[in-house]
Amino acid sequence: MPVHWYYNRSALYDDYGWVTDYLAPKNPHPDSILFRSSYVAANPKGEILHDQKPYWGREGTHYHYHQFLKPGENTLNLKLCSLLIQSLNECSGYDADDYLCRYIAFMTTPGNHRDTYIEECHRNFFSNYARDIPPRQCGATEKHIGGLVGIIPIVVFYNKDPGKARSAALEHLALTHPGEKMAEAASLIIHLLLEVLAGRPLHETIRTMIQAQGNPLLGHPFVKWLDDPDDWVIGPKLSTACYVEHSVPADLYLALKYHHDPEKALVVNTNLGGDNVYRGAVLGALLGAQDGLKNFPRRWVEGLLNPPPDLSRPVN
Repeated sequence: MPVHWYYNRSALYDDYGWVTDYLAPKNPHPDSILFRSSYVAANPKGEILHDQKPYWGREGTHYHYHQFLKPGENTLNLKLCSLLIQSLNECSGYDADDYLCRYIAFMTTPGNHRDTYIEECHRNFFSNYARDIPPRQCGATEKHIGGLVGIIPIVVFYNKDPGKARSAALEHLALTHPGEKMAEAASLIIHLLLEVLAGRPLHETIRTMIQAQGNPLLGHPFVKWLDDPDDWVIGPKLSTACYVEHSVPADLYLALKYHHDPEKALVVNTNLGGDNVYRGAVLGALLGAQDGLKNFPRRWVEGLLNPPPDLSRPVN
């Protein structure tokens, strides 16, 4: 989170060193473009910036996107995943309308989160919602990996029913991230997660998918790249930006190379910069599907602002 959207790796290292643990964000963020970002709600229905509004669109400033978050605190899209998990559990399955009610209430109520940056997908949704467009139709065509984190709880929930997992995940994705690019990227991640959750090794599954070439995002020389330094691959060959045509292949490369070492995989991803938060969320889900929570460093689990139940004790 503190080094999210650092595209200058020298600046990342100057500000934080080699990042291996949760840290607080620092102001200013040298690569921040909040000064040229804008959102003006058409009416109260579309108001989602709340107390973060003063930090948007101020020329000459470089506010950190997550300036008020604490070490180990989740960014907005991951907090929305928590809403989704609540909905799945309380509804005993996926209910798009229930989730949309929770989403709209969460985003339009001040104080529910402290993230300064709100991604374009949410701004587009609430611009349309303020115009009285039905919620299921408020999403605008998207291409950012941040949308893929929302399908992960659904795939896990329905992992014993692959057909339902796919249909519900794609239905959910289309609420805020419609479009062919996102559906194509999501289909790849859904298939990969389902295979690994069913017990197939992560690296073998990726290699099988590469050989089959069933998705355009698989058309890179991943195996050949494994002998190259990571910063020769992610950056020069695959952009560190959020676009799924680059960020999803970057995740496949890192998962293939570091499938045996989840800690190293996520540390490397973090220090490569760019959209490392949501690239890392998807990568972490793939590694977690294979190895479970026990193979992540204990200090990371316990260092979360809202950690899971203590694994050393039975959970009631």
